[in-house]
Amino acid sequence: MNTYETNFFCVCPINKVRVCYQLKITTKDIIAVEDLLAHIARWYESGFHESIADHLHETFGGDQTLIADHHSVTITTRRM
Repeated sequence: MNTYETNFFCVCPINKVRVCYQLKITTKDIIAVEDLLAHIARWYESGFHESIADHLHETFGGDQTLIADHHSVTITTRRM
């Protein structure tokens, strides 16, 4: 199994506050780091946490956990 972990920022579409996300993907596949980072930069300037998790899973598969603190509420999504 391969594990890929990264942090990225995204703006909340409701109040425009910058949110830091922690992404972890575990997969049997190989994910090019450059592809993962380019995908994040292209698609996640702004968005809802759960929608971002769905889209990441559709794109990269695997077992994914996405965590972020949204204005003192921590959201953890897991996609398998």
